[in-house]
Amino acid sequence: MLGLTWETLRLWLVTTGLRVLLVVALTWVALQLVRLGIRTFRNRYIARHPDPESLKRADTLTGILRGVTGIILLAVCGMVVLSQLGVQMGPVLAAAGIGGLAIGFGAQNLVRDVISGFFILLEDQVRVGDVVQLNGQGGLVEGITLRHIRLRDLSGTVHYFPNGSIDRVSNMTKEYSFYLTDVGVAYREDVDEVMELLRRIVDGMRDEEPWSKDILEPLEVLGVDKFDDSAVLIRVRIKTVALRQWATGREFNRRIKKGFDAAGIEIPFPHRTVYWGEAKDGSPARLHLGCERKASDDDQEASAEA
Repeated sequence: MLGLTWETLRLWLVTTGLRVLLVVALTWVALQLVRLGIRTFRNRYIARHPDPESLKRADTLTGILRGVTGIILLAVCGMVVLSQLGVQMGPVLAAAGIGGLAIGFGAQNLVRDVISGFFILLEDQVRVGDVVQLNGQGGLVEGITLRHIRLRDLSGTVHYFPNGSIDRVSNMTKEYSFYLTDVGVAYREDVDEVMELLRRIVDGMRDEEPWSKDILEPLEVLGVDKFDDSAVLIRVRIKTVALRQWATGREFNRRIKKGFDAAGIEIPFPHRTVYWGEAKDGSPARLHLGCERKASDDDQEASAEA
């Protein structure tokens, strides 16, 4: 009986077992070839389109292709191995079809997510590495699948958005970006002089590294935008490489402060007028503030000592 068992095992190993091993080995080779082909496609695509936007799109698509092809090859390998082990695949496929139909009715959200994810990739709405707002939540895109988008916000929190639930996508780093800001100056300042100084600041940045690569165009002065309570607001914007608008804006603000200080241009801040009045009989009145509140005796004594 033991001899028969070993003989049966040996025959199985040299026939069915060898075929199963061959199928697994071929699947592994196919996976490596697919990964090599995807990597080659990515490198050639980047060589023809070396800009950062093409790099993000290539990384997104190659990640999806690796995942999909891997699932397909493993599924085919599993079915072939089962058939070699004597499992009839016809009833299995029929049962899988019926089960898939039943699951489909209960997994409508999953189907919606996959279809939505396909169109998001097809229309190139979002790529890995973009900074976006999804349904009002902003962050850096760390991963995209056919089912969901993984987003990490500035505090480090990771958010998962099923593709089917996304109804609004705001991409802040598609192709290029703008740094938009309002520069406030005092009412006594010459706004034309201020605008010229702002242009010179950006021109100086464009002559230095790394800002010369980040800033794509001269400063765009949109003009006097608003008369605020204590300032005249001048709206400007800088066109930058995608993802570099925030670093450029911080450097721009630093140079504005230094430039305004050197030119004697006042950067306004809220003021409150403190004044002394006189009573009707000519005696000193108590301290009043802009809100017309009478100061207490302690406040008056403290003000007098000051």
